[in-house]
Amino acid sequence: MHNQNKHNEHNKHNEHNNQNLNLNEHNKHNNQNLNEHNKHNNQNHEEHQYLDLIRNILQTGHYKIDRTTTGTISIFGATMTYSLQNNSFPLLTTKTVSFKAVVEELLFFLRAQTNSLVLSQKGVSIWDKNSDHNGNLGPIYGFQWRHFGAHYKGPQHDYKHQGFDQIKHAIHQIKNNPNSRRILVSAWNPSQTHQMALPPCHVLFQFQVTNRKLNCAMYQRSADMGLGVPFNIASYSLLTIIIAHITDLTPGRFVHFIADCHIYRDHIIPLNEQLKRSPTPFPKLFINTKSPRHDPADFQYEDFDLQDYNPHPPIKMNMSI
Repeated sequence: MHNQNKHNEHNKHNEHNNQNLNLNEHNKHNNQNLNEHNKHNNQNHEEHQYLDLIRNILQTGHYKIDRTTTGTISIFGATMTYSLQNNSFPLLTTKTVSFKAVVEELLFFLRAQTNSLVLSQKGVSIWDKNSDHNGNLGPIYGFQWRHFGAHYKGPQHDYKHQGFDQIKHAIHQIKNNPNSRRILVSAWNPSQTHQMALPPCHVLFQFQVTNRKLNCAMYQRSADMGLGVPFNIASYSLLTIIIAHITDLTPGRFVHFIADCHIYRDHIIPLNEQLKRSPTPFPKLFINTKSPRHDPADFQYEDFDLQDYNPHPPIKMNMSI
């Protein structure tokens, strides 16, 4: 009897061990599936378009001397596409990108402002090195967007009703002729590039409406992949979201066409460091205005609610002037 009880206890112990083993195997299998799922999702992350383009330039690009004398590695021709649906906002995550700087610079353009002191007083210094000692930048992006063809007389002049307001016209077309293939805005004005601190790099953008979704495509003649492009992606995505809000549409996608894609030689080491990092999910962006916004220039930084942005730490890169 004693031996029989001992035998039964032994069998129960083995059965318990087998159950634990099966449970461990089940958990291991689930963890493997979860890891594969996360790996698959990460591989499909839209930020890989940017990272893969960086790799391509580093591996296949040609060394060139540029106007800054820093030197670059470059290729010609690239395309990236980012979804803006479900409040997704493509603010790169493999390094921290200043959301405030993206917003304030875009609003600076939409208000046709041309003095960098307006930005620096808000803690945004990205244009300081390009301006003269008074902060003057000349008739850059915003001036062309909202006063194309007007005679530029300096940043303090009142340009109301002067030139052609391309942003206003684009909004009118989206509302009244959404199937048009001519909803374009150009920052490239050959007659005034000599007055600009920096001729436009992102020279042209076009809006398109499909199934009440607003899409935007931007053509960029010259792209600083390390410093500029992360801003450009976020800026034109934000612009699309703003215009969609004003025209009562849903943001669709942002398509980025780049001609000269270049990496400055002093950005090679920092970008290689960035390539070691894995993207985290893109944040969500919501517009919460206290009062109606009828013109893009009316928006304020506080109108934008960025949620769940969990990027890697910043990576310092020098700006070539």
